[in-house]
Amino acid sequence: MDNNTLQIKVKERLNKLGSFDYDNLECWQIAEAFNKAQIEWVRRQIDPTAQSTDSDESSKMQMDDIQILLTQLNLTSAKKNRYYETQILPENYLYFKRISLDAKTDCCPARKMVVFLEEVANVDILLGNEFTKPSAEWGETFCTLQGNRIRIYTNNEFEIEDPNLTFYRRPRTVQFEGCVDLSTGNPITNNVTCEFKDDIAELILESAVAILAGDTEYITQYQRSKAEAQTNE
Repeated sequence: MDNNTLQIKVKERLNKLGSFDYDNLECWQIAEAFNKAQIEWVRRQIDPTAQSTDSDESSKMQMDDIQILLTQLNLTSAKKNRYYETQILPENYLYFKRISLDAKTDCCPARKMVVFLEEVANVDILLGNEFTKPSAEWGETFCTLQGNRIRIYTNNEFEIEDPNLTFYRRPRTVQFEGCVDLSTGNPITNNVTCEFKDDIAELILESAVAILAGDTEYITQYQRSKAEAQTNE
């Protein structure tokens, strides 16, 4: 969806027929609402509700919708006592997906490991349990997120090679040419369009309209757009 169409659709949904009450919306307000709605939409796809058991890949449609944000990164890491710690996660990092790596020991060739993401609070329990501690023999270990870095645990029993992180990155920030960049106060010189498919962009747009309607106390349109966005997800 191009930026002109996006802005027209937002104003079309907010304006009362023939009155153009909301034509005085600033372009930066539309962009800010749309970018906020993008993040909210992504979060709902990855974790629909706190009580839900659905994953971010619970259906083929969901996998197709969100795959554009999946990104791979080769990690560098430093060896510590009982674990390896990676570099700081990139600025566009949003949510963890998986880590792949090889384990290397003195006696055996390197082998692929299955790496589980675990809670920091349970590290000592996991390391002390014969069934959950890192094991190159069984090809399993765990990692944690802490201080915007990843810790991959080895219990000092093996080395790791070629750690590779798959994560969800932040969606591209939509910008309108000629609009003011609020962070610098300078005019934006290039359009940055929504990277999602048009059907998803329409859902995000409904959420953005709901945000703007709530900000301007347009309750009827807020309720309609909110319901429309949620019904189609």
